[in-house]
Amino acid sequence: MQLLTPDLGLFVWILIAFLLVFFILRKFAWPAIIKGLNEREKNIADSIASAERIKAEMATLKNENETLLVKAREERAQMLREAKETKEKMITEAKSQAKEAAAKIIEDAQASIIHQKMAALTEIKNQVGKLVIEVSEKVLRKELSNKAEQENYIKQLAQEVKLN
Repeated sequence: MQLLTPDLGLFVWILIAFLLVFFILRKFAWPAIIKGLNEREKNIADSIASAERIKAEMATLKNENETLLVKAREERAQMLREAKETKEKMITEAKSQAKEAAAKIIEDAQASIIHQKMAALTEIKNQVGKLVIEVSEKVLRKELSNKAEQENYIKQLAQEVKLN
């Protein structure tokens, strides 16, 4: 029970020991403890500032990525439009070339038909010429003394040979 009711001497010695430890700690330990706390506080503040900076950079990068994504979509749309225009142009050119080729084929066919028609007309004229020569030969072989008979014979032959 003596611990619960200390003497004045014990109290003084405990107070002296406490003050001695207090001054030693204050002189040597507290500056190191405060310095450690200040460094820790500074490190925490630096970490928070670094986190804020990194967060801002991430937001900037996100905005840049979104901008690049929008730009890429626009470029893709432009490329699709250009491809569609190129396709339409190629189809139009192919149709045009096909029409030109068809027109040339028709023109060549018409020229061939005209050429064959002229050849046929020439052949008909040659045959008519031969017929005229044959008729003339027959007329000359017949008696040439009677002019009236000769004219009747020519008319008869002309009626026999009908040309269109």
